[in-house]
Amino acid sequence: MDESRFRERLVAYAALVRVPNLFSAPPDVLLGGALVAATAATVSLPSLAGLAGASVLLYAGGTTLNDYFDAGVDARERPERPIPSGDVSRRAAGALGATLLLGGVLVAFAVAGVRSGALAAALATVITLYDSVLKGGPAGFLAMGSVRGLNILLGTTAAGAFALSTWQLTIPVVIALYIALVTYMAANEATTTNRGAVAGAAAGVLLAALAVLAVVVIRPALTQSAFALAFAGGFLAWTGRALGPAYANPRPGTVGPAVGACILGLVILDSAFAALAGIGWALATLVFLVPAYGLSHLFDVS
Repeated sequence: MDESRFRERLVAYAALVRVPNLFSAPPDVLLGGALVAATAATVSLPSLAGLAGASVLLYAGGTTLNDYFDAGVDARERPERPIPSGDVSRRAAGALGATLLLGGVLVAFAVAGVRSGALAAALATVITLYDSVLKGGPAGFLAMGSVRGLNILLGTTAAGAFALSTWQLTIPVVIALYIALVTYMAANEATTTNRGAVAGAAAGVLLAALAVLAVVVIRPALTQSAFALAFAGGFLAWTGRALGPAYANPRPGTVGPAVGACILGLVILDSAFAALAGIGWALATLVFLVPAYGLSHLFDVS
């Protein structure tokens, strides 16, 4: 295979796994670690790093299988995607997706033990169900949201014994609802999207920002609260600049970017919640936005 052909194949596979989105997975795991650190429990940073890597594999497996199951739809609506364009065979995509999911489970088990492996297996199961049979309806929207919530809980398994309080357990639920509403908006982004779906995503953004404010009120700490609120404001601005045009004129050219902004905006939201455990946690989470945003100019996010 010559160099140009190899580069084309590499680009096709990068598009298949939605490479910018992969950087939105580790922040969820880091947030889980931050939630545990806020309880004064000891978090194993090597285990947390390994679990972040496992979450990337799980995410990549999910996006790959998404295109495997959607090959027929994409042939009509998105013929430029790697499978309908012929850059990647459907069979190869299916094998790759399954391998990536299995790899994510095995890595989680290897770096953090049985509990982590079991949670990663649950994640892989929900991902597969969403891609294959649940997509497009309320159950599918909730399944996609629950994947993000479970991803946060995966990060908590990098610690030993700990007990999360009510406010800490609420955070994965809030993020799951936010992603469920974004998924609802994304359901028909390539064809027609109604304003109600965009408004639903905007409501999810507002709910998430209010949740940050609520936690700041419940658990005040001057410096950490200031950073949390600053990140929450950044999250509102980041998502709002794309949701506004999508609501005013819901069409593929505006809704697609709004979906992408909301997905990458999750990194900022994770950072806002992580700030409540410490500024270091927030900055370590936020840094993933840099490669995600940079790569979003080269590859589709949605």
